[in-house]
Amino acid sequence: MSGGAGAAGGPAGDALAQPISDDDLDDLERDFVARLRGRVLEVGAGSGENFGALHPDVVWAGLEPDAARRGELATRAKEWGHGAAPLDARCEAIPLPDGSLDAVFGSYVLCSVDDPAAALAEVRRVLVPGGRVVFIDHVVAPPGTLKRAVQRVATPFSARFCHGCHWDRDTAQLLAAAGFVADDSRRIRVRSAPFGPVPVVLFDGHAPAEGTRP
Repeated sequence: MSGGAGAAGGPAGDALAQPISDDDLDDLERDFVARLRGRVLEVGAGSGENFGALHPDVVWAGLEPDAARRGELATRAKEWGHGAAPLDARCEAIPLPDGSLDAVFGSYVLCSVDDPAAALAEVRRVLVPGGRVVFIDHVVAPPGTLKRAVQRVATPFSARFCHGCHWDRDTAQLLAAAGFVADDSRRIRVRSAPFGPVPVVLFDGHAPAEGTRP
């Protein structure tokens, strides 16, 4: 899907874009995941919700630190024809060799890692030069908005009780700081109550060529 409803960038886009539905967001997420090819690692793979969106040619590997989710993930991976056992590891320490992957992706993962900079450094390490990254995440709202204030108040509680989730992170900024180059980055708003739409970033980009480091 190109130029989906509500696609916009930056705080001005957040203010002006019409919020989209959860179904519209699902369509956008599937489109971004379907672009991946080759040897692909899904970080924070959960219980395998993204298998249906992957291209048939993908050689999938998954990383999931939660034991209960990892068990379900292993079962669903086999059902979808992926033979590799999910890895018991966190994104900050990916147990794979340097330059061993063509792409890495994650949905609603960077909000919950303990150290986003370390996690993205690991993602960059395991990618081939120019390798692809796709990340989808809810992000902090623009300054001065009610949503941002709510996110700041809620984050200490969500980080403790909701699998480490931080509602006030800026995924696009983290990816840029790690040196990743955006090819298609969209900041949208998704309908939510009672505090208004949730800002979400969909990022499709690539690692720089070999020899360039931030």
